[in-house]
Amino acid sequence: MWLRTFGESIVGRFNRWAHVVSIAVAAIAAALRPRYWPQPVRDVLARQILFTGFEAIRFVSMIAILVGLAVVLQAQLALSKLGQSGLLGPILVMVLIREAGPLLTNFVVIGRSGTAMTTELANMKVNGEVQLLDAQGLDPFIYLVMPRVLGAAISIFCLTIIFIAVSFASGFLAGLLLGANTGYPNLFIRSVFSAITPADVVNLILKSVVPGLLTGAICCSEGLSVGQAFTEVPQAATRAVVRSTATLFLTSAVVSLATYL
Repeated sequence: MWLRTFGESIVGRFNRWAHVVSIAVAAIAAALRPRYWPQPVRDVLARQILFTGFEAIRFVSMIAILVGLAVVLQAQLALSKLGQSGLLGPILVMVLIREAGPLLTNFVVIGRSGTAMTTELANMKVNGEVQLLDAQGLDPFIYLVMPRVLGAAISIFCLTIIFIAVSFASGFLAGLLLGANTGYPNLFIRSVFSAITPADVVNLILKSVVPGLLTGAICCSEGLSVGQAFTEVPQAATRAVVRSTATLFLTSAVVSLATYL
């Protein structure tokens, strides 16, 4: 009996995962067709990027400054004492570009925008607005899901780049002010850029765009899965955060294995 229950659980998880991936793939496929981009859809995409990306810059930058002080400054001080300043670039690339930047940025977007996206769509579903769109002959997937999925991915990619840049800048400036052996700015920049490999670029793009697409797909799916009761809305938001976080870790691990092994 337990084997049957275990098997049904695995099949259920696989089906949910396949459903999320199919939503993300369908959103990309639909986005490539110009006829699916009327003015209302472009407006929804712009608002999604404004809320998820632009309005989150200040918060992401604040976290990036703290991470820069914790990682870049400590790495500068430790490597300077050990006489291994040449390792600064490779270590910072490994910590910030490969892992911390995409991971922390995705966390911020999941906690800040993922719940908002799920709650918004769930309330629209409960209030009958989704059914009204369908009755008017407008595809809810094109008008509600596609721009939100793409907006989340675009925003996370841009925020990740900002996070990494602010982390490096804040860490270097803090080291300069505290009298650490930081060297000239051009040497610091050259040390970092010389340590970046093509695999790091692919890794950064995949770890920011793919989780962004899947987070958008999960939040839209959970938001539109509610019934007619408002009490289902917070439950859907909680499920969206949990599933998005688990998907983020899984995706990051798979991308790391695929990129560097």
